Amino acid sequence: MVLTPLAQAKAADDAEKYSAMLDWGCAWWSCWRFPAVALLTFAKPLVAVLYHYGAFTDNDVQQTTHALMGYGAGLLGLIAIKVLAPGFCASQDIRTPVKIAIVVLVLTQLLNLALVPVFQHAGLALAIGIGALVNATWLLVGLRRKEAYRPAPGWGLFGLQVLAASALLAVFLMWASSAFHWTQLQAARGQRIGLLFLLIAGSAILYFGALWAAGLKLRQFVRR
Repeated sequence: MVLTPLAQAKAADDAEKYSAMLDWGCAWWSCWRFPAVALLTFAKPLVAVLYHYGAFTDNDVQQTTHALMGYGAGLLGLIAIKVLAPGFCASQDIRTPVKIAIVVLVLTQLLNLALVPVFQHAGLALAIGIGALVNATWLLVGLRRKEAYRPAPGWGLFGLQVLAASALLAVFLMWASSAFHWTQLQAARGQRIGLLFLLIAGSAILYFGALWAAGLKLRQFVRR
């Protein structure tokens, strides 16, 4: 998404544009917390509607929900890597992201040893999620130390806006997840699918509406 503009800015020796592109990428990534919050708080309805048919039992829904929540914990890290790693690649530094990835791979295996005995299969997903967050944080720190990325003013207010909208979304989705008997609606397939669609649409309106009401200009994240 940002690799080509970053490479162009680097080739032109335009450090200000290079940093601004990274700043936009980080802001875009921070703004799109919607999927991560949904996986953490609304995983069971998603699994029930997608898979709860035929031989897929209620217990299968519960077990799959735990794994999906584990992935949700690290989804922001996975997205951030796609934004931050190009910051190194654009400056022809391929070795640093690879070294970080190798260390994080080892860390993930160690986390598997610690988490799988406790959380079983969900521990595998959680280990991957934690590893992704560590990878993304390491990349960000590396870019800051190289002074390739200098955050623009306003991140404090922006962080509060996104945090407030995310908290509001989480409360709504937790209510929606517990207010309806998603597994008991197995026979009413159309009703369950329609309900999921309405709740997802409503949560999207709530989240982005809250960002808009907080003063965040969403149009700036559509195109750069």
